[in-house]
Amino acid sequence: MDNQKEHNLNITLQNEEEKDDVIISIGTIFRKLKKYLLIWIVVAVIAFVAVLGSISFTTIHRKPALKALVSFTFDGIEKGHDPAGQDFNKEMIKNPIVIERALTNLGMPLEELDNIRNGISIDGLIPADAMDKILTYKNVYENANSNNLQAAQAMLGVTYFPTEYTVTFNYSGTSFSRNTAVEVINNILEEFKRYFFEIYGYNESLGNSVSALDISSYDYSEAIEVLENSLNTMSTYLRQLSREDKTRFRSSVTGYTFDDLYQSIDTIKSIDLDKISSYVNVNNLTKDRDASIAYYEYRINTLTRRKTSIEEQLVSVRDSIKSYEKDQIIIFGNGTDGTDTQSTQTSQQYDDMIAQKLNLTNELATTKQNINYYKERSEALKEDSSNDEKKIQQVDKQLDDVNNKVIDMIESVKLTADDYYENVTFQNAYNVLVPASNSMSSTISVIKSNIKIPLVLAEGAVFALYFLIALIEAIRADSSERKKKKASEQESFSGELAENI
Repeated sequence: MDNQKEHNLNITLQNEEEKDDVIISIGTIFRKLKKYLLIWIVVAVIAFVAVLGSISFTTIHRKPALKALVSFTFDGIEKGHDPAGQDFNKEMIKNPIVIERALTNLGMPLEELDNIRNGISIDGLIPADAMDKILTYKNVYENANSNNLQAAQAMLGVTYFPTEYTVTFNYSGTSFSRNTAVEVINNILEEFKRYFFEIYGYNESLGNSVSALDISSYDYSEAIEVLENSLNTMSTYLRQLSREDKTRFRSSVTGYTFDDLYQSIDTIKSIDLDKISSYVNVNNLTKDRDASIAYYEYRINTLTRRKTSIEEQLVSVRDSIKSYEKDQIIIFGNGTDGTDTQSTQTSQQYDDMIAQKLNLTNELATTKQNINYYKERSEALKEDSSNDEKKIQQVDKQLDDVNNKVIDMIESVKLTADDYYENVTFQNAYNVLVPASNSMSSTISVIKSNIKIPLVLAEGAVFALYFLIALIEAIRADSSERKKKKASEQESFSGELAENI
């Protein structure tokens, strides 16, 4: 009775002599599966252990890549710009300078530098919602017809610039162990922070160019001019930092604000340098009278040409301002009598021309002053010059004192600017969110990632074999049962036939 309730599968086996139907019971299949269940579990466990051991050994032996996560959070990065407003270059993380410093910190030779650099790759992370938006816009663009193509192209222009990056270090090309590789890549990521401050923080090249000047190689008037230009350069830089600083920053390293340093420089110019300049001019001191006169004549000619150029530019800018039409804005129906009103709005271009006019005017005035100064000095030296030893020694000492003050001031500016950029502007500009790790959990994570596909294939093959064996056994059992039943029926039929006869 139970057998009649079972679901059956009809499998037809046909040859030239006869046609035979084999009926396989689903119940028989499940009974065979149950029969071999323990064997399947044992084989599956063995396969799991074998695959796990093989993948674990291979993963460790092949030096799996290390991964770290870094982020950038400064103004402009969301638009793909660096702090200087240029295109952000993620590859600077593996700059040879950074790698060299990291290896030096760890006391390692530099032979592996190229292998390390080649093994580092940086990939931006794009959030899922941003990726969905980009794909949606792309789909709209691809399906846009001629009527809305322009709108579709505008949407396609929407891009996403990553602020987080995955740094992958494939150290298989190096001689490092995993522990050493972790030390190296983490040191590189930390060393990059200092390099980032150097590139986008204090203007190191400016400080070097100023401090590298040797005033002893110049005549007195020239040395004064060199020192004044150096101080003017530092003053301009400090003014720029002061405009950027919205916090009235006072350095914990030097104790100065940018305005403090600016005032100190102004004091050196207005008191120390002016004192030396007046002493040199009154006494007509010079190391080489003819060379100084030639220099002044050269400066007069150069500045005269510069004055002519500025005057021409100034005339052109003034004419442009006079002929420039400001942007017109028409406001419909806003007049008292119901008519339209019109207003004028100053555009950015107009403002830029006004600013250019002011700059040229100031530059022209300064140039004229310098021309007059050089003319006066040239005439004074032509009339009389002095090389009094006592006066020369006094000027040399004063120049050395001022030069030392300038060098000290450069160092104070550097330290203050570094402190400002590190703790204010770029305090969180660059961070190592997740450093590379050699912990057991990270190793297990790599093994998990590598084992997924091989394990699925191995366990799938074991289950397929298990099911195939159960199916074959079910076919055999049902066929044997059918043959026995058929033989019994034939025997019963033969007995009944014999009795009837």
